[in-house]
Amino acid sequence: MNTSLLQIDNLQITFPHRLGDFTAVNDFSMQVERGEIVGLIGESGAGKSTVGNAIMGLLARPGIVTQGSIMLDGEDLGKLDSSSMARVRGRRIGMIFQDPMTSLNPLVKVGDQLSESIAILQGLSARKAQQLACERLADVGIPEPAERMRQYPHEFSGGMRQRVVIALALAGDPELLIADEPTTALDVSVQKQVLDLVKRICRDRQLGVVLVTHDMGVIAETADRVHVMRHGSLVEAGPTRQVLAEPTQTYTRDLIASIPRMDCRENRFRNPTSQGGEIDSWLRQGQFNTDDEDFLSCTALTKDFEIRKAGLLSGKTRFRAVDSPALSIRRGEVLGLVGESGSGKSTLGRLLTGLLKPTSGEIEYADHGALSTLSSKARHKAFRRDVQVIFQDPYSSLNGRMRVDRILAEPILFHGLASRREVSMRVAALLERVGLPADAARKHPHQFSGGQRQRICIARALSVRPRFLLCDEPTSALDVSIQADMLALLMELKQSLGLTMLFVSHDLAVVRQVSDRVAVMRKSRFVECGPSEEVFDTPSSEYTQLLLDTAPRLDRLTQ
Repeated sequence: MNTSLLQIDNLQITFPHRLGDFTAVNDFSMQVERGEIVGLIGESGAGKSTVGNAIMGLLARPGIVTQGSIMLDGEDLGKLDSSSMARVRGRRIGMIFQDPMTSLNPLVKVGDQLSESIAILQGLSARKAQQLACERLADVGIPEPAERMRQYPHEFSGGMRQRVVIALALAGDPELLIADEPTTALDVSVQKQVLDLVKRICRDRQLGVVLVTHDMGVIAETADRVHVMRHGSLVEAGPTRQVLAEPTQTYTRDLIASIPRMDCRENRFRNPTSQGGEIDSWLRQGQFNTDDEDFLSCTALTKDFEIRKAGLLSGKTRFRAVDSPALSIRRGEVLGLVGESGSGKSTLGRLLTGLLKPTSGEIEYADHGALSTLSSKARHKAFRRDVQVIFQDPYSSLNGRMRVDRILAEPILFHGLASRREVSMRVAALLERVGLPADAARKHPHQFSGGQRQRICIARALSVRPRFLLCDEPTSALDVSIQADMLALLMELKQSLGLTMLFVSHDLAVVRQVSDRVAVMRKSRFVECGPSEEVFDTPSSEYTQLLLDTAPRLDRLTQ
């Protein structure tokens, strides 16, 4: 008799289409025991989230299960009607989603959202549900839960919001928990807190957990067993240490080889293997001197935000987001910027690119002078052309109504860098330069994968021949193999075009591979700044050492 909490046998999921059916999951099997965390990994499109949605009975239409079974504690979920399956969700199966802001209603207080779910799922009175909601917030490690019950989601940090989402997933005391990329957007210290919480809940409540992620370090330090998927099929499965330390399949080995290491710098990201030819010559046109000097510098830089206190007559208070005595980035250098959420990284990036004005201090570019002196439209336009941003989310960074050729042509024409006759040629060359075919120009953003969209974002940033790139978490939403390709592309472009970069990331391994120097921020100030090898190998700050110790690492499996 089967005693597994979750048993999936020979699962096949098909999406019918008039041009031919698409099989998203093929002959997939997996089991999860009580008190066990099972990892599900693979590249984008491997079928990981599709399996999770099938377990929840939330397959997107027209997807259907065409073969196999999903058994929860001996009950076949595929034989339940919609109303019976609705009673399973929340009560027997809980789910933690990737983005906590899409899981929470921004207009409803956190306590009301949690107590309403508890009242519905457990059939309790409003008063009892409120009491239990407060206890659940305390259980997931939220301080002063009674006070937090009266706050809205925007008043919580990213890590705290994710804790609330976990409390919501546990509202009905489920037997099985599905965690779909629960730590993707979190910094390493908050990530560790969330993962430790999931492990504690799994152990204390004897829950079964399916952990869907592309982060191998998270799997290495959290999962008991792991399943590797590719193109909808199971490639390899077994105990985590066995699969990740001694993989038997070529695909698993290639996937692990794509992961950037934190214990040393690898040459594969530092030595470009190809040049861009004529398009690179065009991109380098108009560059000023290339001397080894400070490309930008800032002194006594601060940024304050006004925060209105609660109450009618309480007035306002000031919050200092950035307090930097001095910072410089040399021409052609990549400066890595790391720190916890709320440390001031993004605010500093917006200040350096002129998207925010500082409260005090000055930012000066060698080629443009002080930003406060950019009074004329011509000087401001020239600065905007030289300083570009690659954002974290390739999905929201592109206008979905515009074709790619127009997305890339618009900035070229705006800055007068090519005539209308030759702009299509420049667009095709830019796409080829970032590894996309020329016919991509005729498509819309929704027709591309996440990695391809990020390449389009890079091409758009390059289209105006910039000299400085702010890379704001450009690879955090990408799986490891695509991430490796993207990092190699950025380093190749940096070498070939002489670009200067500020690389903001919470992934310490990525920062080590791409950065010449690293700055560490905490509570608006720099706690350490120095050469990359020095900061990672012999950090002088206790906080930097704490970040390094808490970051999930694959190499710990072999230690």
